[in-house]
Amino acid sequence: MPTLDLSELNIVVSVLGGFIVLYGLVAVKLKGVWYLGEALPAVIIGMILGPIAAKFLDAKRWGSAAPDQQDAITLGVMRVMIGIQLVIAGYQLPAKYIHLRYKELIVCLVPIMAMMWLATSVCVLSTIPKVSLLATLVIGACVTSTDPILSQAVAKGPFADKYVSRPLREMISAEAGANDGFASPFLMLAVNLLRLTENRHPTLVERGRGVGDDTEDIGVALGNWAIETLIYIVLLATVYGAVTGYCARMGVRFSLSRRWIDTESYLLFPTALALFIVGTCGALGTSDLLACFVAGCALNWDGEFLAETERRHDEVNSCIDVILNFGGFMYVGIAIPWESFNQPDTTGITYPRLFALGLLVLLFRRVPALLLTYKMMPNVVKDWKEAVFMGYFGPIGVGAVYYLQHTRLLFPKEDSASAGERALLDAITPVVYFLVLFSIVVHGLSIPILSGIYGYCNVRTITEDAVEIKRRSIYMPTPPNAFRGDQDTFIVYNRFFRPLANMGTLSTSRHRNCSDNESISTVGDEDKKQERSVRISHVESSNRAGV
Repeated sequence: MPTLDLSELNIVVSVLGGFIVLYGLVAVKLKGVWYLGEALPAVIIGMILGPIAAKFLDAKRWGSAAPDQQDAITLGVMRVMIGIQLVIAGYQLPAKYIHLRYKELIVCLVPIMAMMWLATSVCVLSTIPKVSLLATLVIGACVTSTDPILSQAVAKGPFADKYVSRPLREMISAEAGANDGFASPFLMLAVNLLRLTENRHPTLVERGRGVGDDTEDIGVALGNWAIETLIYIVLLATVYGAVTGYCARMGVRFSLSRRWIDTESYLLFPTALALFIVGTCGALGTSDLLACFVAGCALNWDGEFLAETERRHDEVNSCIDVILNFGGFMYVGIAIPWESFNQPDTTGITYPRLFALGLLVLLFRRVPALLLTYKMMPNVVKDWKEAVFMGYFGPIGVGAVYYLQHTRLLFPKEDSASAGERALLDAITPVVYFLVLFSIVVHGLSIPILSGIYGYCNVRTITEDAVEIKRRSIYMPTPPNAFRGDQDTFIVYNRFFRPLANMGTLSTSRHRNCSDNESISTVGDEDKKQERSVRISHVESSNRAGV
């Protein structure tokens, strides 16, 4: 007799698959017209079906339903989700991008991140009572980095195709990929100092040296921070990612030259590389996020990997990206600790305080830092308007959840923690999750609102750097900021993906060659290529005359 089997696995895969199916049926409207990405709808579905509402999905019931298993599940989901997307984000940047823009990246990763950390910590200190200064520095470090997934939506989405210049888009993407790993120094510095004040003997990573009982041992704490964080976590991850990405690039080049690698394996290569790095870096105890991004950049260091994916009409990695967004953000909606958002008797956290914190973080976490430093990046940020845009769209997302779970592992369980550590552990989870939820909602709705404002004010779309891409189906919708060339092609403006950064502002090691052009234009007849090139030039000239 058949029976109804409502196992957790059946429920999860049914909900995820059903949501992807329904979203896909109207994806062009949601993303191309209303500018709603995957994050906000997925979080809402997770909230509706999660333990706070329908109680249909609950990570605490999955698997063996062991106590405290949700923390381990959350950390694992975030690591895999972010790691894969960071490798993809790295290889989709132009060749040698981190070398060509190293000055701008240093500005983003050192002074801007430091100001973001301190500003966020001050916001937490001013709104969350019963939490010490060092504890607020720990919480602030968890939400310092811009989310690599939400930022990619800002940098590569339909709105950016129309209105955001390519140099700014590339910098937003590169900064979001790199600063997730560079949040570790700020976090670990605050954690070391906090543990120093709690007079704890063991270090965070046992090396046989302890943090002493008095303030004279602050040098030992700083020494542990320099060795364990700056060298072992940051420097080792950077070197490991660069070496792994270089070896992967050489291996791909060798297999391509002998035609040993098929299209499926080639397009899945970034995902496989990310899984390998996440696993090995986790075993070594170094930063898997930083290593993944560096490896992605090294994989496309000469531009050939991205050029070949364009020739093979890569849609695989974008599909993996979408699936990870759906699953990851739906999980975030499930895991939001609603019961911790109102703790007036313990941490003093209440809903009004959290909303005030969200507004303060939105206004002061990033925008002032960009306004103070944008003149140091003239090739990327042209004026204060672009500085405000880049500062405002620095969302907080799954990267913050990752650092939250990572931080909880650095402290004892609550029953053996000191009073200061217990106050931190009680406050950090609701604060970080609320800021993640606040950012997903606010930034998710900001793009549609901003698009409406641009349309009302008749802001012109960007009509520069036109390229020709193949129309592979008559049912394929026209891409954002594009028009139909003929029955087989689209003419696209301001396209993000380009194997080489050969714009006038950047120098490269070589000029764009025929193989690079073939990654965009797929017409084999040279006469047709020349005719279409003339047509593109004519369209650009007409647009300039109209302006």
